[in-house]
Amino acid sequence: MTTNKSGAPDIGLVGLLRWAWRQLTSMRTALILLMLLGVAAIPGSLFPQRNQNPQKVDSYFTTDPTLAKWMDRLHLFNVYASPWFSAIYLLLFLSLIGCVLPRTFHHLKAIGKKPPLTPRNLDRMEGYRIVSTDSEIALGVAKKWLKENHFRIRVEGDSISAEKGYSRETGNLMFHLSLILILVGVALGSLFGMKGEAILNVGDRFINTPTSYDNITFGKFQGQGSLVPFSLTATNFVATYDPVTSEPSNYVLTTSIANPIGTSAKTVIIKVNKPWTSGSTKVYLQANGYSPFVTVRDKSGNITFQGPVIFLPQDSNLSSLGAIKIPDMTPQIGFIASFIPTAGSSEARGIFSTYPEVLDPRLVLSAWQGNLGLDSGNPQSVYSLDTSKMRKIGLKALTLGSTYNFGAGSITFDGWKPWVNLQIVDDPGKMYALFGAIFAILGLLISLFTRQRRIWVKVGNGVEIAGLAKNGIPGLAEELTALTRALVDAKGESE
Repeated sequence: MTTNKSGAPDIGLVGLLRWAWRQLTSMRTALILLMLLGVAAIPGSLFPQRNQNPQKVDSYFTTDPTLAKWMDRLHLFNVYASPWFSAIYLLLFLSLIGCVLPRTFHHLKAIGKKPPLTPRNLDRMEGYRIVSTDSEIALGVAKKWLKENHFRIRVEGDSISAEKGYSRETGNLMFHLSLILILVGVALGSLFGMKGEAILNVGDRFINTPTSYDNITFGKFQGQGSLVPFSLTATNFVATYDPVTSEPSNYVLTTSIANPIGTSAKTVIIKVNKPWTSGSTKVYLQANGYSPFVTVRDKSGNITFQGPVIFLPQDSNLSSLGAIKIPDMTPQIGFIASFIPTAGSSEARGIFSTYPEVLDPRLVLSAWQGNLGLDSGNPQSVYSLDTSKMRKIGLKALTLGSTYNFGAGSITFDGWKPWVNLQIVDDPGKMYALFGAIFAILGLLISLFTRQRRIWVKVGNGVEIAGLAKNGIPGLAEELTALTRALVDAKGESE
């Protein structure tokens, strides 16, 4: 070992690395990193994430491009894949492994060892007392009582050393090992998993390919070729609601699924808490809404558009907003529309929905004429209408079967279809994270409620007993009193 100019020893590179490893694998560092991971996850809930809501991210760039660019540089729109979040995650993973694994090996070796020898001066221990009893039978009586109360015993000469509560350290280690298992599960999900969503009208077919999704994200080592090959057709959807509160009471989606594609389809019922499963891929029923069915004609009466248009719910009564775009008409026509399942009206609110089921539907249209902006090259949401290059030409509320003539053509409200939002998730690490959470709770309960005790009995100048409560949980005094009573009672029986 060399010394530097100040005379202090120079530990060298190896010593520096050893010191850094000790600091990283300390329990204090692991706790700090765990807290930092929680803090680092906060921006992910405050700001929209690009893989979950790209439209809201785009709105940040539209509203304030300068601020949005800086936020993007700081990865605030992609928090969980950012370098700083990944660094904290990996450091926590290494810290827990370096901290817990050596303790685990040490604990496994210590489980089979005998309790430590009886201290020379028992009068310095907790609950020390001298028991008036027969010295010849004291050790036998104490040994029997300690075994009945689940102590491990070590007899050396005229003394007994007993200990229980080894499972407290077992629970502590189980908790920390479970945290590692949770981190492994989360890592597997982010590296080898995928998540996507697709809105599907009843009667339509979904094929599990990337182009069928409204949005889809893959793990770092996952690609398009890893998708489970299946096709799903939504054959029927039934939603029931409480007539008093309008709260949903049940959602039932009936599907026809071919897995893999080309095989005979099977009827599968999917509910909110009952997904369809294929391997580690699950299909969840996440939400529902309505698609008004419209027919648009030009001045000559030719049909330029006909079909259902998906509208997005805005409240619990499924008042829905959407956009109908007709680029094939000259000039181009667009509608900002509201679908009202069960119409009600008031002076303050205008037309609104009073119940989520379709009982008295209305289609409220705001007609616009001009350039839809579809050829600009900029991505545009199918649920909204860019009216910056358009002018408003009319407003109309349609009942079922009625037609609105807006000059350049007409639009007819023909009916509606229910739609469902399917969430398709492939998370191979979910079960690891689930079992990790379960074992973590069990380990924490074992650690918190296990009484770790040591009791010594020594025969010399009388019978001495004492104890030590290692984790500070009360109850040692009661156990020493019970042992004292057993020794005293044994003396009376022997006489």
